[in-house]
Parts: sequence; C-alpha cells; structure tokens
Amino acid sequence: MRADRLVATLLFMQTRGRVTAAEVAAELEVSVATARRDLEALSTAGIPVYPQPGRGGGWALIGGARTDLSGLTGPEAQALFLLLGPMATATPATRSALRKLLRALPQSFRIEAEAAAGAVVVDPARWGERDEETPELVSALQQAVVRRRKVAFDYERAGQRTHRIVDPWGLVDKDGIWYLVAGTERGRRTFRVDRIADSETLDETSHRPDDFDLSSAWSEVVEEVERHRSTLAATALIPAPLLPVLRHQQGRHCEVDGPVGDGRIQVRITAPTPLMIAQQLAGWGTAIEVLEPQSVRDELARLGTELVDRYRRP
Repeated sequence: MRADRLVATLLFMQTRGRVTAAEVAAELEVSVATARRDLEALSTAGIPVYPQPGRGGGWALIGGARTDLSGLTGPEAQALFLLLGPMATATPATRSALRKLLRALPQSFRIEAEAAAGAVVVDPARWGERDEETPELVSALQQAVVRRRKVAFDYERAGQRTHRIVDPWGLVDKDGIWYLVAGTERGRRTFRVDRIADSETLDETSHRPDDFDLSSAWSEVVEEVERHRSTLAATALIPAPLLPVLRHQQGRHCEVDGPVGDGRIQVRITAPTPLMIAQQLAGWGTAIEVLEPQSVRDELARLGTELVDRYRRP
C-alpha cells in the first residue's frame, strides 16, 4: 500500500506544485502524520521534494508545478525506483502504479529507472520456509482502514470468543503474523488477525484520531509485549565466539554485561519463566553456563535428566 501512496503523492505534487501535509492527507484519505512521513520518505530518497516553512509554505517540488516527471534527474529517478521497486511485488495495483510512473519519465531515464526497480527483491520467507500469501482477511481489513469503515468480528482468545465492533486504524505484519490496531470503547487495542472470525465491514464511518501515527502506536505495543516477556533474567557465561549467534537468536532478550577474563562473556537472558529460559538454552549444552537464578539451573538439570532417560541405551 505504501508504494501506491508514494506514487500518488508524487503525482499529486506534480499537478499542484506546492502542497501541505493536510492537503495530501485529504487527497489520499490518510492521517496528516502519515502524509508527512511519506513526504519525508520521498525527500530522503533523493526526490527534489522540500519543505517550505512560513505562511503559505508547505512541500514543493523544486522547479514548480509540472504535469509529468520530466523535472527529475537521472539519479533522482533511480532513487525513486530503488525505493518503490521492492514494494511493487505486493499487488497487481502496485505493479500497475509503478508502470504508469515509469511511462511518465523521459525516455532517456526509463532504462536505468526500470533497472533500478528490479534491482532489489525482498524475500520475507526464512530459509527452509515457504513464502506465505497474505490472508484474504488482511485485504478486507486494509480496505476498511482506507475507506474509514467500522468492522465487526468475533475474536478468539484463551478459549473464549467475544464479539467486537472496532474502528480499524492500521495493520502491521510482524514476522509473518498480522495484527490489527484499532480503536474500541476501552481505547486502543491490538488484535491478531488469525484469531479474527466472521469479519464484516460495516457501512458506519469509523473514527481515527487526527494525531494517530501507526508506527508510534506499534512501537508502544512492542515495548509493552517485550516488557511482559522479560520479567525474569538469568545470568550466564558464553564463549566470546558464540556471542553473535546467541544475540541473533535471543534478540533484545539478550543483554551483554561484558567479559569475565577467561575468554567468556557474561550475558543476561530474559523470559517470563525459568522453564522458558531453560528451554531456550538447553540446546546449547555445556557451551553456556547459567550462574543464576537457581530456578533456571534446576529446570536445565530436569530437562537434561529427561533427555538422558529418554535416549539412554538399554
């Protein structure tokens, strides 16, 4: 969706010359914060889009209003298509928008711009996994967000199903799992899309706060979730060469305290329970030595005993 918006924003500026973030937001039916972030993305990518402060200011394309993209230089066209290219594999509509933008370029820039659009491929599937298709429900929820329509659905959590009517504010793809950020009677809430059933888009207009920013809201959600997942910390020692692997595996749940003088590094591993920490570290065998707490050491000993009992030769 963002690739479509960036193209639409640029073409809108081509016809208007100078625009404000509020005007872009009204034209594309997004929040002012989203419009401002898209304008900044175009400017950062090297497109000649610059803010003009003061009365009567806004955002403008250097050189004034145009009806085509002939004002872009070769490097600027490449920068734009390098930015949009990886997004253009998402939907047929996105690919169509990219083709239209390509045709709007001067002939002398098209070859390099087309090469730039195909220079980067984003493959979200991990090694050994298949690339999963976006669930159909996600597309329906995206339309509800864009069209500002309320959504009704049943939500399953902890074995219970409840009926909800929400104002959809945005969608987030987190490591292959989709989440809906929405407004409810009790304030902002986050819903896993794979737990939503019997979804229906209503004709009633939804409400989204003018100052809502999806990126900021999601950052708050992530911080809250990670805080709940980090209620217990275990101190451990690991050989220095293995530290990068552990940090990659544990992410923000691995904090480095520093070297201890014998070639090992002291770290802290966090998780909600002793068992969860033990399960994450058991596969490392004797490469990792847990110093404390004793509850994690006890769980590791229990897991080791269970493995020995299971695989001991008769």
